[in-house]
Amino acid sequence: MASRHSPRSTPRWRRLTLVAASAVVVASGMVVMSAVFLAPHERTSDADSHPTDLAGNAVQFDGSTPNPSASATPSGTGRFQAPSVGLDVPLGSLDVVDNELEPPGFTSAYWVRNLGVAPTDSANGTVFVVMHSLRNGGEGPGNALIDVDDGKARIASGASIVVDDVEYHVVSTETVDKGQISHDQSVWADTPGRLVVITCLQRPDGAPSTDNMVIEATRG
Repeated sequence: MASRHSPRSTPRWRRLTLVAASAVVVASGMVVMSAVFLAPHERTSDADSHPTDLAGNAVQFDGSTPNPSASATPSGTGRFQAPSVGLDVPLGSLDVVDNELEPPGFTSAYWVRNLGVAPTDSANGTVFVVMHSLRNGGEGPGNALIDVDDGKARIASGASIVVDDVEYHVVSTETVDKGQISHDQSVWADTPGRLVVITCLQRPDGAPSTDNMVIEATRG
């Protein structure tokens, strides 16, 4: 949902940076990923393994590699399903760490444990889900939700999204500049029965993403 990018004075949402990924598929079938954050940021990593996208292509960073939260889990908490766009992937989970959200993989969606509420408590607040999308041929979960050529959401108003067996219906989609999303209080409101899904909106020319796609849905 990619890789410098974002989600509350002192509310944390004003300071939160969401890390997502953009990628390039090269002739070898490997997806090369570059980082695109909302704010200047330098990261290094000694990670020596390469994750894969939904098509099985290896994903390799072409710059510094983000360090996902050690507590992030790629799966094990149910499924994220959007039947109208053919998306059905594991639902992992992660924490905001040092004001950043860093999904650790490219084949799962992730609910945010320390923002809003858990999917099992969705009647009492907002469930926040983030995921990677990939550019230039990469296939992340977020790619199913976006129409790159037209620069808008692919999932339609009224469409069903199921998060850990709880069904929601899309009420709105919005493109938000990555430099502005952390200041957009409407995105981060904690409202009962609400789902917010965030991924990168990729660009037709294959350049790094500059916008986030924000999808809002409600229970029932």
